[in-house]
Order: sequence, then C-alpha cells, then structure tokens
Amino acid sequence: MNRPTLATLASMGLMLALAPASQAQEAKAEETQTVKAGGLSFEAPASWKVNQPRSQMRLLEIAIPPVEGDDKPGELVLFAFPGGAGTVQMNVRRWQQQFTTEDGGNPEIETETIKAGDAEITVVEAAGRYRTQIPTPVDEPDFRLIGGIYTTPQTGYFFKLVGPDKTVQEAGPAFRAMLQSMKTSQ
Repeated sequence: MNRPTLATLASMGLMLALAPASQAQEAKAEETQTVKAGGLSFEAPASWKVNQPRSQMRLLEIAIPPVEGDDKPGELVLFAFPGGAGTVQMNVRRWQQQFTTEDGGNPEIETETIKAGDAEITVVEAAGRYRTQIPTPVDEPDFRLIGGIYTTPQTGYFFKLVGPDKTVQEAGPAFRAMLQSMKTSQ
C-alpha cells in the first residue's frame, strides 16, 4: 500500500476508536431528570442539582455546576405569581436593571420567543455586573442572566438562571431545551 492509503486507513481507525468515547459523552450530556413544580414539568440535565427552595416565593431552586475557571455555580430559580406580576416587558426591564455595564448603564437585553407545545415563552438574556438585594445582597462582576417568562391567565412563571458569565453561557442551550420541554398540568 502507498503512504496516502495507509494514512487514510490510520485516520479512519483513529476515528472509529474515538467514536465510542464521543458517543458516551453525548449520552452523558443528554441524560436528564424530570422536574415538577407549580403545575409545570420539564426535563433538566441530570447534572443540575435540585435543592430545597430557600423561601416560599421560590417554587424551585437548581444549582448549575460551575465550568472550569469559574468558582461559583449558577442558580436557576422558578417563581410563580398569581395574576402575573406585571407585563412581560415590565419584568424584562426589572431584570435589565439588576445589571450594569462598565460605564454604569444598563446592558442591552436580548429577547426571543420560543415554543413549548402551545405555550410561548419569552427568553431574556443580559450580562454585566449583577446587583440585587433579594433574597440577600449580591454584587458580582461578570455575571449573566438567562430568563424565561411564561404567562397564563392565572399565573406568571419566571425562570431565572443567574451566575458567572461562562457557566451561564455554557448552560444556555440546556436551559432553552429545558424550557422547550415544559409541559403544563393545568
């Protein structure tokens, strides 16, 4: 056999040898857990740890493991407010005001609408210095929020994922997939 043929066969063998490892990683990434709260159910990554909510305002709390280089986890909280707690735009603005840019202004907000069955969910994304007083004072640089707002005539549901920028960015696709898997029991 000539050298180009040997090189091709060798690289094909390497690809075949690596395929099971790659498939195992994909399977691990796809492992999910069913989470139920407030009349909703959805599929979240199995690596996300469901915790007991720290207040009655929170239906659910999930810790998102930090990515390499981040020393803090992300936190996903689900709130539900009978009657909605204002319009979607009012809540987008409220989240925007929890972040500041280096010049002290509020960052641009990215929004999109995704579907979960017949439900429409507004997804919100912001980044910068995160400041809030609820439930405890927080002042963190280089944080990111990805939120989901789902309103029904009876209740406004607010999914709020906040944490170090890289951790939340990496969790973003899984967060969106989780929202798209949402089912209502109402």
